[in-house]
Amino acid sequence: MNWLTPTLIGEFVLGLILLIILHELGHFLAARLLKIGVDEFGIGFPPRLARLFTWGGTVFSLNWIPLGGFVRVKGENDPDVEGGLGAAKPWKRLLVYVAGPTANLLTAVVLFTLVFGQLGVIPDMRTVRLDFIEEGSPAALAGLLVNDIIRQANGEPIRSTDQLRNVIYSNLGKTFELTIERDGQTVTLEVTPRENPTPDQGALGVIMGNPTRPFTLGSGLMAGFNQISAYVNALGDVVGRLVSRQATAEDVGLVGIVGMGEFYVELRQAEPAPGVPRSTNSLAFFATISLSLGLLNLLPIPALDGGRILLTLPELITGRRVPPQFENLLNGASFVILLLLLIYINLRDVFNVITK
Repeated sequence: MNWLTPTLIGEFVLGLILLIILHELGHFLAARLLKIGVDEFGIGFPPRLARLFTWGGTVFSLNWIPLGGFVRVKGENDPDVEGGLGAAKPWKRLLVYVAGPTANLLTAVVLFTLVFGQLGVIPDMRTVRLDFIEEGSPAALAGLLVNDIIRQANGEPIRSTDQLRNVIYSNLGKTFELTIERDGQTVTLEVTPRENPTPDQGALGVIMGNPTRPFTLGSGLMAGFNQISAYVNALGDVVGRLVSRQATAEDVGLVGIVGMGEFYVELRQAEPAPGVPRSTNSLAFFATISLSLGLLNLLPIPALDGGRILLTLPELITGRRVPPQFENLLNGASFVILLLLLIYINLRDVFNVITK
C-alpha cells in the first residue's frame, strides 16, 4: 500500500455514498411530488449523529454509519396511516418504488455521457471490430485482418464483444465460421480457437473493440442510454452461462464493497490510455456501479424495490391487495437473507485481500 491508497479508498467510499444518496433522493422526490409524507431523509445509517434541519415536515439527519443513506417514508408498511405510503393508491406506491432505481439509471446515463465527452468519440457497442491480431495466432492463420467487422460467428449474429468471446470459448479446438465485413465486402472465413488458450494471447490472439463516431451531446446521451441495454444483455448472458453450466460462480467474480474498492484503487493507480484524462476511468467506474445499483434494486426480490413492485402489481391489476402482514414478513425475512449474503461476500473479499 502506498501513500495514495487511503485517498483513493476515500474517493471510492464517497462516490458510493453519493450514488446511494441519489437513489434515496429518487424515492424522496417521488413521494413528495405525490403528496406522500416523508418522516426522515438520513445521510448515513443510524444511530443519529445530528439533526441537520427540518423541511416540509421531513427531518434531514446525519448518522454515524457512513455507508449511504435512507428515506423513512410515512406509514411505509402500514395502510392505516393516513397520508402515508401504505395507504396510497397502488400506482403511487409503484412510482415511489421505481423512482430510486430510476435515479441510479439516469445518473449512469449522465456519467457515461461525460465519459464519451472526454473521449471525444462514441463507441458503437453493438458492432465488433478487430483492433489487433497477433502474428502467427489462429486469427492470423485464418486470414483475419485488423479493422475487420465481425457480423456472424458460428451462424449467430454478433452484437457485442462479450457475445463473440462466448462463442469463441464455447468452441475451443473446434473449427467454425466467421462472417466478416471488410472494405464493404462480406467475407466468410473458418477459424479454430486454441484448445488451450494462452494467458497473453487468448484463444484467437486478437484484441476486440468497437468502431467510433464523433461525440455530440445528443449522441452521447443516446449512447449513455444504450449502455443500459448493453449491460442488461451482458447480465442476461452471464445468467445464461451459469444456468447452462458454461461458467461457474468463480468465473463470474461476484464481489462486495471491499472487492469493488480494491478494483477502484487498482484502476486509479493504473496509467490511462494516451490522451485520456485520469478522471475518465473514475467516471466510467461509478457509471457502471450506478447502473448496477439501479438494475440490482429492480430485481423481483422481496426487500428490494423490485420485490415491492412485484407485490404491488396484483393490486394494480385485480384491485386486491397482498395482505400487509404477509408482505412485511416476506420483506423482513428476505432482508435478513440478503444481509447475510452481503456479509459473506464482503468477508470473502477481506479474506482474499489478506491472502494477497
